[in-house]
Amino acid sequence: MTRAVTARALTARAVAVAAVLTLVAACGVPAEDLPRTVTPPPGPFPYSATAAPTAAETGAATEVLYFSRDDRLVPVIRRIDQAPALDAQLRDLLAGPTPAERDDGVTSALPGAFSSAVVELADGVARVTVAAAAVDTGRSDGLLAYGQIVCTLNARTDVTAVLFLEGGAPLSVPRADGSLSSEPLTAADYAVLINPR
Repeated sequence: MTRAVTARALTARAVAVAAVLTLVAACGVPAEDLPRTVTPPPGPFPYSATAAPTAAETGAATEVLYFSRDDRLVPVIRRIDQAPALDAQLRDLLAGPTPAERDDGVTSALPGAFSSAVVELADGVARVTVAAAAVDTGRSDGLLAYGQIVCTLNARTDVTAVLFLEGGAPLSVPRADGSLSSEPLTAADYAVLINPR
């Protein structure tokens, strides 16, 4: 009698294990012959990975510029003939996106935020002297404007951080977490706003 109960218990256990294995195998993703592109769902999601900007086809050097789209920072790579000087890269950022970039939905929060911005490099820190726009343009995206400058300049290998100045004194600027800082900033201060396209 003990032998019969043990045999039935073992059989029941084997059937249960087989059923569980069948269910686990059935829950898998079916195999595909060729890889396919997966589109992420829409919506603002925080990104912890470093953004990988897109690149154009021509030019021996690259220039990384951060613009905006849908209240997020978007990295764009432009192919150019030679690596830009620091001040030239800031001028290119201030000039805004190209028509092709605008057609891709890229905009800039910089117009109207500053009447001028100049930069100099000191011990790896890009010191950006800004003058606020004389006329209130009604824009409320100053956070993105500062983020564009910080992320663009910090993408350079010769810039470790970005410090904003106004009238020779450190300027308190917004970070992505809503706090104000008069200390040197890096792209990490705006990481949650970066959309890798």
